[in-house]
Amino acid sequence: MPVQTPVVIIGAGPAGLTLSHLLHLRGVESVVIESRSREDVENTVRAGILEQGTMNLMRETGVGDRMDREADIDEGIDISIEGKRTRIALTELTGHNVAVYPQHEYLKDFIARRLADDGTILFETTVDDVTGTDDDSVPSQVRYTTADGTQETITCDYVVAADGSKSPYRARVVEATGGARSRHEYPYAWFGILVDGPKTQKELIYATHPEGFALISTRTDDIQRYYLQCDPNDDPENWSDDRIWEQLHLRVDSEDLQVAEGRIFDKSVLRFRSAVTEPMQHGRLFLAGDAAHTVPPTGAKGLNLAVADVAVLAPALARAVKDKDERLLADYSSIALPRIWRAQHFSYWMSTMLHAAPGETRFEANRRVAELDAVLRSEAGRRYHAEQYVGADLPVFD
Repeated sequence: MPVQTPVVIIGAGPAGLTLSHLLHLRGVESVVIESRSREDVENTVRAGILEQGTMNLMRETGVGDRMDREADIDEGIDISIEGKRTRIALTELTGHNVAVYPQHEYLKDFIARRLADDGTILFETTVDDVTGTDDDSVPSQVRYTTADGTQETITCDYVVAADGSKSPYRARVVEATGGARSRHEYPYAWFGILVDGPKTQKELIYATHPEGFALISTRTDDIQRYYLQCDPNDDPENWSDDRIWEQLHLRVDSEDLQVAEGRIFDKSVLRFRSAVTEPMQHGRLFLAGDAAHTVPPTGAKGLNLAVADVAVLAPALARAVKDKDERLLADYSSIALPRIWRAQHFSYWMSTMLHAAPGETRFEANRRVAELDAVLRSEAGRRYHAEQYVGADLPVFD
């Protein structure tokens, strides 16, 4: 095991693995520490919509071959109001498209590339303590325990917490800086199912209905992912197969389209939360991805925000390690946060237009649907929605 490295990254999720890869390309090595097994990381099924910038980064850094072969490249999405669908032509309106490529497939690609490049990923390893990140007079150290119970210490220049929404290092940053953790809890959740069956259609359908929201998505030609709006405290056992299909047909079907049925083999409830930590750094400790911010899945921003974070952090760390220039590193939070807040706005805006809030009055329901209808009727509205959905280009630094 290495005893010293320039950067220790906690977490082998999208932020951590992408950062390790980008650092390697800039000549800076790192150690990634992950509490789960490689099998768990690669087989935990998560949704994934890749923005154009994320796709470009994968291609430009040599990790995009399988994505280009296997992903569904979508040039539009449908938004349905009580069965009346309007297509938002993403490519026509913006020149960009998106890829339907599940997050676990993204992680498989980056794990394989890091290992092929002799990168160090310590799976089934628990971080016990992080010290020295706020004191320039002592080295930063990470103490950890491996799968076989061996305790080790690694010395480093910088530590990046990319360990998800339950990261314990977030509180350390907030407390040390007098910063803030801004939160919003949504009054609804998604009941998600995986279906062994044919596609309803290639492109996603976001549907609103008086009974609630529904999303028709796809994973492969034979595996589909569907969602229904539900109560955050709902139990998947409350949803029989008959009830699921009844609600999906009610909320989505139209004269020219019916939801394709199949064998349901997975059920889960996904809660909706928004949160932003400001700042995202203190001393030699940095937050990235869900450790710093979370968004509801409606706008498909989570993975892409993680990639945007490390598109800033990788060149900043490389300059600091190789040139002893920490100016870009000092600006990490101020560069990353405006994009994060724009994504929070879009995710909130899209969520509140599409979901029927519990106890919604007739006025509130009609006003909400009128707002969505106004967006869809206007080319300017459709263009704005498309621009936000495909995402802005990733920041580039020499």
